[in-house]
Amino acid sequence: MADGAAQAAGQPTASAPHAAPTEAPASGAGAAVPGQGVGPAPTVPAPAAEVPAPGVTGTVPAPAGAPLPAAEQPKPLHDPDPYSTPPYGEPGPWAPAPPVQHPAAAPAHGVPMGASPVAPEAVAGPGASPAAPEAAAVPGAPPAAPAATPAHGVPMGASPAAPEAVAGPGTPPAAPEPAPAPQDAPAAGPWARYDPWAAPAAVAPLQQADPVEEDVKRRRGRRRRALVGGALVIALVSGVGGGVVGVQLERNGGIGAVELPQAGVEAPDRDPDSVAGIAAQALPSVVTLHVSGGGKAGTGTGFVLDDRGHILTNDHVVEPAGKNGDITVTFHSGDTAEATVVGRDSGYDLAVVRVKGVRGLTPLPLGNSDNVQVGDPVVAIGAPFDLAGTVTSGIISARERPITAGGENGDGSDVSYVDALQTDAPINPGNSGGPLLDGKGRVVGINSAIRSADGGLDPEGGQSGSIGLGFAIPINQGKRVAEELIEHGKATHPVIGITLDMEYGGDGARVAAEGSDGGPPVSTGGPGAKAGIRPGDVITEVDGRPVHSGEELIVKTRAHRPGDRLELTLERNGEERTVSLVLGSSDGD
Repeated sequence: MADGAAQAAGQPTASAPHAAPTEAPASGAGAAVPGQGVGPAPTVPAPAAEVPAPGVTGTVPAPAGAPLPAAEQPKPLHDPDPYSTPPYGEPGPWAPAPPVQHPAAAPAHGVPMGASPVAPEAVAGPGASPAAPEAAAVPGAPPAAPAATPAHGVPMGASPAAPEAVAGPGTPPAAPEPAPAPQDAPAAGPWARYDPWAAPAAVAPLQQADPVEEDVKRRRGRRRRALVGGALVIALVSGVGGGVVGVQLERNGGIGAVELPQAGVEAPDRDPDSVAGIAAQALPSVVTLHVSGGGKAGTGTGFVLDDRGHILTNDHVVEPAGKNGDITVTFHSGDTAEATVVGRDSGYDLAVVRVKGVRGLTPLPLGNSDNVQVGDPVVAIGAPFDLAGTVTSGIISARERPITAGGENGDGSDVSYVDALQTDAPINPGNSGGPLLDGKGRVVGINSAIRSADGGLDPEGGQSGSIGLGFAIPINQGKRVAEELIEHGKATHPVIGITLDMEYGGDGARVAAEGSDGGPPVSTGGPGAKAGIRPGDVITEVDGRPVHSGEELIVKTRAHRPGDRLELTLERNGEERTVSLVLGSSDGD
């Protein structure tokens, strides 16, 4: 309520210390209007002398506008404004001095603005006179004392209680002013009690009630951190996922079922001259032999010679069977049959067995070993280590390689002398007796021996396996021996009719000084005697080819048939001479 209204109601107010003076309105201006500004007026006039009224309870205020004593008049807190700028200078002629505005505290951020309750105006009691209007300020009069500023934390508009004014004579008693309606206490803050005329007081440093800028910066920082964190998470997940997909693609070539490229089904036919074509033609005619007897057992290979059931193999393969042993033949089809020995010859290391009751046999075609040249491709078929139907291939490494094999008996009766074909086609224990085929699938040799890693030459290779040095009996010699074995049960050997000194260490083959059985070293009436060979002669060549040892001379001789003519070069007492002879024949016993 305005100050004039308070004075008219007869409510004196106490003067607050350090209160700022209230500027009187300019000359010609109207009186102040009650209710201007926000909230009740901050100042009230100084109390007047109280005169008790007869018959009236209370006090009556002094007339409005009465000057205060000079000693009690408040001094302005600011120097006069030379420019007379309101509110510190004199009011201008254009408007009265504005009332002091006390801003209310703003509500918390996010709280909707609400209407502040307005205190209802006092209602006069029954019989009471209405409150007199606020007295107009007199120009030049001293300003009324300002109302005291409420203490910190006290709601604005709550004025301290003043003593009742004494009514003057004849003045009706004023109705007591009703208690103001309770108002919401203003929010505490640096702006709640701002008064430009109030004396400076020690207050707490100003603080922002709602640090919007700081919150915005924090929100922006959190947003940036969230974006960076999200980007890092996305990058990590993408990297891991890409790695997993890459590994899947690298290992399996794609996602889902693995299906590798593969060629379609092709015809099984092959070129007849290829290894596959040769093997396909020859395998049905190759057999595996399982031999046992006399406490011994062995496995070897053979091949069909004719449709009557004759099978050619090595002598050392069937040797364990003896006279009463067992020989089982297994064909490529898996069928088996019992076999018997038709004939064998240990000097040539060849034997023929026969199966009965077997039909549909396909013999292997025989080639000519004299046509074989070094470097020609060959294919070996056998049952190494009882692995039937094994096919290997290679070339002819050498021809007419003199080898001797056997000799386990100690008397030389089981030693074989072979003018062999050398091949690098892998041959292993179990391949003995199998065919060595040329590029057209024809038999050119019978696989018989291999050179083992320990330096020995053994028909079974000492069970050490192939090192690329295999030897086969030429088929030309095998054919002749097989024919004799089938026809006579034994084979004949071509002979010169001399005894050799096997201990001789020089180059060539030397005729011994005496025979092995005590007879003459040159058989009487034999081919050698007829050609003029004498004991001590050294034979150096056969048909123009050098001979370096006694074993080599025997091999060269057995490479021929009985009745073949040979030319020998020999040395006698330092002189070289050449003789010619016709080979004789001897039984294989």
